[in-house]
Amino acid sequence: MKIHVVKSGDTLWRISQEYGTTIGQIVAANGLEDPNRLVTGEALVIPAPYQQYVVQRGDTLWSIASRFGVTIQEIVNANRLTDPSRLYIGQLLTIPVRYHIVQPGETLSAIAKRYGTTVAAIVQANQIQTPGVIHVGQRLRIPEAPKTAIEVNAYVTRMGQRGANLVAPLAPYLTYISPFSHNVTEDGSITPLNDAPLIRAAREGNVSPLLVLTNMDGGKFSSDRAALILRNRNIQNRVMANLLTLLREKGYSGINIDFEYVYPEDRENYNHFLRKLVDRLRPEGFSVSTAVAPKIRADQPGLLYEAHDYAAHGEIVDFVVLMTYEWGWAGGRPLAIAPINEVRKVLDYAVTAIPRHKIVMGAPLYGRDWKIPWVQGTFAKTVGPRAAVNLAAKYGAAIRYHETYQSPFFRYTDESGQQHEVWFEDARSMQAKYDTVKEYGLGGISYWVLGPAFPQNWPVLEANFIINKK
Repeated sequence: MKIHVVKSGDTLWRISQEYGTTIGQIVAANGLEDPNRLVTGEALVIPAPYQQYVVQRGDTLWSIASRFGVTIQEIVNANRLTDPSRLYIGQLLTIPVRYHIVQPGETLSAIAKRYGTTVAAIVQANQIQTPGVIHVGQRLRIPEAPKTAIEVNAYVTRMGQRGANLVAPLAPYLTYISPFSHNVTEDGSITPLNDAPLIRAAREGNVSPLLVLTNMDGGKFSSDRAALILRNRNIQNRVMANLLTLLREKGYSGINIDFEYVYPEDRENYNHFLRKLVDRLRPEGFSVSTAVAPKIRADQPGLLYEAHDYAAHGEIVDFVVLMTYEWGWAGGRPLAIAPINEVRKVLDYAVTAIPRHKIVMGAPLYGRDWKIPWVQGTFAKTVGPRAAVNLAAKYGAAIRYHETYQSPFFRYTDESGQQHEVWFEDARSMQAKYDTVKEYGLGGISYWVLGPAFPQNWPVLEANFIINKK
């Protein structure tokens, strides 16, 4: 996979010729609604023509296998497909075997560079005795580049069949799906959620559903609600009994605790609650994880941070989701949602307190559109990455890229004369996040939130990692 940044005068035909692929594959990988409309500065995912294939309308595993000269089972195994009869338009498939026919004037060095591998790897795969001697017409097997295995979680706020329809086509890319959310009440009961269709879709796609439990009250995180639970053993016991019932009845694989704005004096109460929860749930086969605020030091002040004890969570639970997003929040000044330089500050601290394999880095699947000049008390509109590019196209804005934040942005003026500034995610910014996961040796990545259209994220994810399944 490669990423191409559109230049003035580019067309899909010229881009397809440059990379040796087809217009249809580029359209499918990026979810392009109008192939004739490109935006200067737009990032496009280019599937590797000899190793990746984006499913298009009418495709079957048989037709794809025939096209590339491999077996259906090889594709099933390489992509861990649980239901070979179910393919989704836009789904990226790894082609497990690829070959190259040597052309006049080619060298092993040039061939290795073309496919993003090494001469040594080609020599080993083909048992070549004399690397300096290859022949025109010789058929060489090109080995796959090794990929890191990680776990991938995604939160989803759409319930019922709408939520299931989001989850089903993305199942190949997910380890966990986390419907948001069940809330704990004053008496220890758990609020209901129309999550049965999501759980069913997850199970059918070999994705483990996690029950998200929050301290929300009236649509907002409540410090008082958390305090009530964390300071009362009787209520805690009711919470745990109710959770066990829900986990069993609904078919969840585990629980993700997202308690936010917990009073600092409840820090040890929270840790104790987590220990009790693990002792109760783990013997029953359920996992326990938490979501924590993005801290850069242990004693970071603030209601959002102080009760989140990184070291304790890292010791107690199975994994910890770092909510490394919302620097560019709706009520603040225009800014990248997850500037990579700020994310790295959080990780620099996190790896000193939490085992790396337990750290799951948060990543946003959305952007925001601010009115500028920004005025205190105003709020930005949330936009999806695909919608952001469509906005740039509509108003003739060129997309720029902030190298420090590793995030795309642009400005435009609407019909009323109001100026706007938009920050969002694209293939480049997600690649930067995936490079960070690999550099820090983290256990995985967690998305907030499924819903906004971002088709190019998934081929970028698949090109970088093997997705673990439970």
